[in-house]
Amino acid sequence: MENQTPKQKAKEIIDRSLRHVGWAVQDKDKIDFNASAGVAVKGYMTQNGPADYVLFVNQRPCGVITAKREEEGQRSRSQKGKKAEYIGQGKLKWIADKTVLPFIYESTGLFTCFTDVRDPIVRPRPVFSFFMPETFIQWLKQGKALRERLKDMPSLPSQGLRSCQIDAIKNLEKSFKDNRSRALIQMAPGSGKTFTAMRLIYRLLKFAGAGRILYLVDTKNLGQQVEQKFMTYRSVVDNKDFISRYNVQRLSARHIPDGSQVCISTIQRMYAILRGAELDESAEILNPNETMYDGRPKEIVYNEKIPIEFFDFIVIDECHRSIYNLWKPVLDYFDAFLTGLISSPDKFTFDFFNKNLVSEYSHEDSIADGINVGFDAYTIGTRIMKRGKIIDAREYLDKRKRLEKNKRWSQLDEDITYYSKELNRDATDPEQISKIIKTFKMKLPEFFPGRKEVPKTLVLARTDSHANDIIKAILEEFGQGKDFCQKVTHQEKDFEKIIESFRNTPNPRIAVTVDMIAAGIDLKPLECLLFMRDVRSKNYFKQMKGRGSRTCSKELMQKAGTKITHNKTHFVIVDAVGVIRSVKTDSRALEYKRDISLRELLDSMIAGADDEETLISLAGRLVRIEKAMTGSEKKKFTSYALGKTINDVIHELLDTYNPDRVKLVACKKFEILESDKPDKEQLEAVQKYMARKAISSFNDDLNAYIEKLIKSYE
Repeated sequence: MENQTPKQKAKEIIDRSLRHVGWAVQDKDKIDFNASAGVAVKGYMTQNGPADYVLFVNQRPCGVITAKREEEGQRSRSQKGKKAEYIGQGKLKWIADKTVLPFIYESTGLFTCFTDVRDPIVRPRPVFSFFMPETFIQWLKQGKALRERLKDMPSLPSQGLRSCQIDAIKNLEKSFKDNRSRALIQMAPGSGKTFTAMRLIYRLLKFAGAGRILYLVDTKNLGQQVEQKFMTYRSVVDNKDFISRYNVQRLSARHIPDGSQVCISTIQRMYAILRGAELDESAEILNPNETMYDGRPKEIVYNEKIPIEFFDFIVIDECHRSIYNLWKPVLDYFDAFLTGLISSPDKFTFDFFNKNLVSEYSHEDSIADGINVGFDAYTIGTRIMKRGKIIDAREYLDKRKRLEKNKRWSQLDEDITYYSKELNRDATDPEQISKIIKTFKMKLPEFFPGRKEVPKTLVLARTDSHANDIIKAILEEFGQGKDFCQKVTHQEKDFEKIIESFRNTPNPRIAVTVDMIAAGIDLKPLECLLFMRDVRSKNYFKQMKGRGSRTCSKELMQKAGTKITHNKTHFVIVDAVGVIRSVKTDSRALEYKRDISLRELLDSMIAGADDEETLISLAGRLVRIEKAMTGSEKKKFTSYALGKTINDVIHELLDTYNPDRVKLVACKKFEILESDKPDKEQLEAVQKYMARKAISSFNDDLNAYIEKLIKSYE
């Protein structure tokens, strides 16, 4: 065996791999087609020469395998499998059928590339192993390949979809048709990522003939939320329930039930299923986004019960960085289209999905469209002052300018601790906890002017014991009973009831959590986030902010015990550990000039002020007005604004200092390709033009009406 050539070694591994997935491997002189539904014949002759392997299913030739030396593995991929395809196009000796063999492999045994020549865009792709014979039989019966069926999908009906959802689905389906195996959708929290995915999944099952689709989540709780949404989803075409047509299963055991067409699973459980192992449910509770890893990916071996072709599509909800290292082998195992859904991606996300960002919908866009609310930010310093030991709380204005998309994507989001060790130590000391809570209570009238009740507040703690210390301090400082502030962790048996009460009843007013409310739990009445622990990534930080950014009607706010007469207008972040200063995100407080009155702000703009601070601050104030306005008030605003809605006006103000929008307008105006970059003078000219356009909406009548609305809400 030591004298084997590299190619002979490759064939030995290929033989084992083929047998493992159900193929009978035979020599050309000893063919027995009755041995198996799939027979791989070694050395079978074609007019282009002998093939290393010719694959037969039900005695019908369907494919070839070309064995490669190990050092040729990656090169075979770059050469697009030309030699194997050449062999596959040759007529087979002893076979009258002249049909080109559709399934082409090149393999070193360790690295395998597969090509389906029936695809509209023929492109090899790496696969974990060979496909089972039954898979080829099924594919041949179907006639058209999956990627060809994707070309035949009908146009997307727009009923019931937001514009950002329409863009996401259309662009993603185009990516599928272009045979791009990975795609990324970025949507701000609250903009309907799950609903978008469900609409897409429905279309893939109905029109593309997808067999099975996997919906991956990071926690059990998020999986339950997704399952509930599938249970209530109805088709806009015929108003039929999704579950009346397709079998949806949330995986909770070590196997996948037969007949499942949509499988919802944590990536932790899917790994256990592939390994044939039991999974402790506690492993599905902790958010992987907050887990530090040792850098060693999970090991995956072939599972004949769950072959690599088991899923046609995989949707990865909140595809944070754990999928790129620890859990990456789970995704690499399946031969499927991968679609990532995320609210705050980073360079690693961008790279994992081959830089194929098909849709981007920012936090500011969602605010301008009325989907989310904006926020104010305050910091509570933990330095003890000499006199009276008073802790300072002050407004934090993030004046970092927005970066262009390419620069944002290129920024590393390192797994570092985004806080000062000294600050964090102080925030866990019982005496300091008490001081922070005292300052928080004292400053509430400043955070929420005119409000007597404590707003619904979520506190992020480090550990379970830390949460207990915080609750004790809150109850003592506010002089309330245990119903006023409660802990929400999976260690609490009735945590679901506590969440429901927090959402729909006056008490608890304050909830303290460790890690379970970053994603998947909708807390619309939530108005305040108090950070008393660090976060390890900007994505997790943005998930937490997403809990507060949800819009909420005045009826739901009042049901939750908040005595306001209008819809939720904003939320407040209170930072006691320094997380705001160090976590860079593309979402910011839309207010730079809080000390300037609305009248002064409007007057300065009419007088010609078009700087970023003025326009962004005005947009921020209009955002809050829009959330509180009635339908008739919005119509009146439009009449004063020369036909523009309040959302149109907000968009124009924000777009003036959005570098991506400015570049897009400049490319159109100066007829420049989007891949190129306009020069500085062109960008400045376009920005001036956009500023004038935004300011032109305002006039004396509109300004007076805006002031009138502000006074009525105050």
